[in-house]
Amino acid sequence: MELCDRSAHEIYQLLREKKISALEVWESSQKRIEAVDGRPGVIEPGEITGADLNTVHAFITPTPERARQQAQQVDEKLNKGEDPGLLAGVPFTTKDIFSVKNTLSTAASKILANYSAPYTATAVERLENQGAVMMGKVNLDEFTYGSSNESSAFQPSTRNPWNTERVPGGSSGGSAASVAAGEAALSLGTDTAGSIRQPAAFCGVVGVKPTYGRVSRYGLIAFASSLDCPGPVARNVTDAAIMLQSMAGPDRRDSTAAAVDVPDYLNNLQKSIKGLRIGLSPDYFRITYMNEDGELMQRDVSDEIRHSVYHAADILRDLGAEIVEDVPMPNTRYGIPAYFVISRVEAASNLHRYDGVKYGYRTHTSNVDLQTLYRKSRNEGFGLQPKLRILMGMYVSAAQYSEQYYVRALKVRSKIRSDFDTAFDPLGPYRLNALLTPTTPSTAFPMGDVYGDSVLMQYADQFTVPANHAGIPGLSLPAGLAADGLPLGVQLLGPDFSEDILFRLGKAFEDGSTGEDWRQVKPAVLRNL
Repeated sequence: MELCDRSAHEIYQLLREKKISALEVWESSQKRIEAVDGRPGVIEPGEITGADLNTVHAFITPTPERARQQAQQVDEKLNKGEDPGLLAGVPFTTKDIFSVKNTLSTAASKILANYSAPYTATAVERLENQGAVMMGKVNLDEFTYGSSNESSAFQPSTRNPWNTERVPGGSSGGSAASVAAGEAALSLGTDTAGSIRQPAAFCGVVGVKPTYGRVSRYGLIAFASSLDCPGPVARNVTDAAIMLQSMAGPDRRDSTAAAVDVPDYLNNLQKSIKGLRIGLSPDYFRITYMNEDGELMQRDVSDEIRHSVYHAADILRDLGAEIVEDVPMPNTRYGIPAYFVISRVEAASNLHRYDGVKYGYRTHTSNVDLQTLYRKSRNEGFGLQPKLRILMGMYVSAAQYSEQYYVRALKVRSKIRSDFDTAFDPLGPYRLNALLTPTTPSTAFPMGDVYGDSVLMQYADQFTVPANHAGIPGLSLPAGLAADGLPLGVQLLGPDFSEDILFRLGKAFEDGSTGEDWRQVKPAVLRNL
């Protein structure tokens, strides 16, 4: 097995035993990037060639020299007998929505294409302080606005390592693809409506949306501030637990970071799951969408997706968990409409800072007044998705419409939270420790198939967005392969700050399914290496 295909905890152990060096791990990851990634995304890509269609394009800004120096520092610490950290020598990528000092931090937008950050985000800083080696900044939907990665201003956009004709999901598609393709053992993403969990499911990796406030948002370029959550992408639950352990906790620079103790996730992984109550809800086995006449319609998920969830439930039951069926989550169906309103209002507010004056893109038109400078810089710098969100956010938050749309959406959000409170109430009728659901209503869709229809694309997040409204943690796990050869994902949702229980359940499911044939199948881009 190539070093770049080793798990983070295996790399750490081999380094501590001095069987490998951090430089050897870096070199292996660098060779993998050169083998499968193709050219990084750029603002003016020129013609998209046949070679572009068969490579992953996870990166916007590779940082090989920075990574090599970090690997050298890890080796030096080990040689001196110093503690190199929980993630010593482990290659990771960073979604290009996080600021990294003296590195381009673009949010995949032309308006920030020349922005070099003067500071580093807390989450990135903590990972690097634990010895992790940053291989580069990876692609995303522009300002995280999308569920496919296709809206990035930096093209070619990322492709799914399992089938390069399919999307990797979004907005953390570059993160999920880089981990699935073995370019890094870990990646730092963000989850606003499922933006870690959905691409993790599409790419066959593990994705974690922590409890809101578990990880500091300092240095994260904001989309919807009340929904954004930084979190791990990894190949297995153990690595995800170590990664969250490394970056969770309070931060004096972020008033929304929770002052709550961080458990020892790693030591809790092997605890028995006997007696834990896991719920199944019929409301997570159908999608509710609006037809052209504005009527709410329902459609059941496929038998493949339903089977993957019940198969996971059977494994957990055999390991001692108690399965509770028919848990009602009636307001799940309204998660997407409420998200449309709330996220757009917050996005419009957050995007006002990009004016072409202080930093970022400025129009090249000369001799213009200040208002024209703002207008032209924003018009030329923002792509379609940011413009749509600004317009919609301003509309639904206007005084004459706020009560009709924004206030109503906030009330729906509170009802979604109430559904979870009832399900997880230890004195309530269900007393759940976790809810088990599909992560997505389909496997990865073809490139270009849904892009441009923001409503249809948003419904790919129907099963993930309720956790963002409620602020609770979620864990997406690979759970098999569909008939088309693409990964299927299942999701565990739990009460506030219950990541340790979700990790225990996820690890139990991994152990219980370790011998299944699908776990031996590699993504398509790795099969001929």
